[in-house]
Amino acid sequence: MEKSDQNKKGFRSFSKNFWTVIIMEFFERGSYYGVMSVLSVYLVLNVDDGGLGFSKESVGVIKSTITPLLYLLPIISGAIADRFGYRRVLMFAFAIMSLGYFLTSTVTSYGLVFLSLLLMVLGAGFFKPLISGTIARETDESNSTLGFGIFYWSINLGAFIFPLILVPYLKGISWSYIFIMASIGTGWLLLLNLFVYKEPAKPESKKSILEVLKGIVLVLKDYRFVIMIVIYSMFWILYFQMFDTVLWYLTEHVDMTPVNKAVNSFLSLFTENPGWQFDPEHVTVLNAGTIIALQLIISSIVKNFKALPTMIFGIGLGTIGMGILAISMESWVFIAGIMIFSIGEMTAHPKFISYVGLIAPPDKKALYLGYSFLYGVIGSGVGGILGATLYVKFVDGMNRPDLLWLIFTGIGVVAIISMLLYNRFLAPKR
Repeated sequence: MEKSDQNKKGFRSFSKNFWTVIIMEFFERGSYYGVMSVLSVYLVLNVDDGGLGFSKESVGVIKSTITPLLYLLPIISGAIADRFGYRRVLMFAFAIMSLGYFLTSTVTSYGLVFLSLLLMVLGAGFFKPLISGTIARETDESNSTLGFGIFYWSINLGAFIFPLILVPYLKGISWSYIFIMASIGTGWLLLLNLFVYKEPAKPESKKSILEVLKGIVLVLKDYRFVIMIVIYSMFWILYFQMFDTVLWYLTEHVDMTPVNKAVNSFLSLFTENPGWQFDPEHVTVLNAGTIIALQLIISSIVKNFKALPTMIFGIGLGTIGMGILAISMESWVFIAGIMIFSIGEMTAHPKFISYVGLIAPPDKKALYLGYSFLYGVIGSGVGGILGATLYVKFVDGMNRPDLLWLIFTGIGVVAIISMLLYNRFLAPKR
């Protein structure tokens, strides 16, 4: 039997537990991105149109709080899961996440919506490291690369399918149904966790939460690593605009009629009188779809290139994508900008992860990779409030969206120059 298992290759080499967590990841990320693809629009939309009517600045505060928590909580949740068991922590994560989504569908006051979303992100933050942790323990050197490739595909597949199919339909009934969908999409995973998921083998050493927190002090003493994270986070300030200012801009200023006509002309080959239209949720669909279609191609092209120059090139592409939005409000220009930004993202980010592994001390690679997510804490923490403030000033106040995108393009240019200087003067010579 053992010999038979060892001879299995490809998809057949993975355990039942592996496919169980892939299903969990697909539904959790699909629910999350389904909500995030329209959340900022729903929160600012007029009450008469089915929204909550919050100010953009107040939404910026919400986003600059919940998204950084999503990147911070895994520090603690990973250590808790190692000590108390993955299944127990997953039960907590799915229960609190599903509750948070459901409550968001029922409340309308700013404070209660904020609290409901905090519950959601608490669950999502505890869930986040447990799936990759399970995959790491259910794979070995022979199938780890394929296993994590399937893992990343499941994330983007969820981010592609839920906003493309479910969100437009549910939104047509009631915006609250989107949150109910996410509540069901994560709530049923309690059953999968209870009856199918198996506790993976325990790690050889379990770190206490205090030991985990001491690790951040150790990492932050490495000033080169910290500087690189801060520089890279500038690019992610741009990325997080895809869930806020870009959605407001699309809703309020971009006429997508030419795109709608082209898509419906194609769909008319298969169905009569299609009525498809490009809505805010399709920005997430476009981003995830571009990654699904091109990630393997991009990865194969850049696999032999050095990490830092490739990161700089990817940030450059992303910056160009953001700059394109400043050229015109024309729909195809908008589409081109989002797609080019997505190509830049998929070029830069895998190399960033690879680079962290390369520069980390041999005995601290896991520690450095664990704290490399700080780019998301800084990028989303700054990006939410900054984006909302600039949007209100330049777009709502001056009707100059081009200035908004030029400012973010400038941030990207600063990131490129800073990364070039880092590469020249600070990057470890290896």
